Amino acid sequence: MDRQSTGVPWAGMEDWVRDADPFDRTCPSRALLASLGDKWSILIILSLDGEQLRYGELEQAVDGISPKMLTQRLRRLVDDGILVRWEFDEVPPHVAYELTDLGRSLLPVFYPFIGWLIDHTRDVEEHRSSGG
Repeated sequence: MDRQSTGVPWAGMEDWVRDADPFDRTCPSRALLASLGDKWSILIILSLDGEQLRYGELEQAVDGISPKMLTQRLRRLVDDGILVRWEFDEVPPHVAYELTDLGRSLLPVFYPFIGWLIDHTRDVEEHRSSGG
């Protein structure tokens, strides 16, 4: 794909876009972006920073997520290698989730993003309410 024809500002990104190109719809990185870039995945990952949490604890930490969505996101994040799922052979049996090294590598990416959200939510809301 000719990167110039995409209209994406590639200056200085040639080395960055070496093995994966999320701007290319056929690249597997696009599916990973969809998986990691949704609000639920980001909130789950941040909730697990330094913690091993059970399903119910995650459900409480990520306010508003439905049980179905939490289950789907947890499965996907485990499949992607972002989380590990621990099964405890106890009575009653239970499972817990924890970030892998790969998952922890996302924290320095997501925390500044959440900080930006906190700093600029009011600005965006004001812009929206003024009609754009």
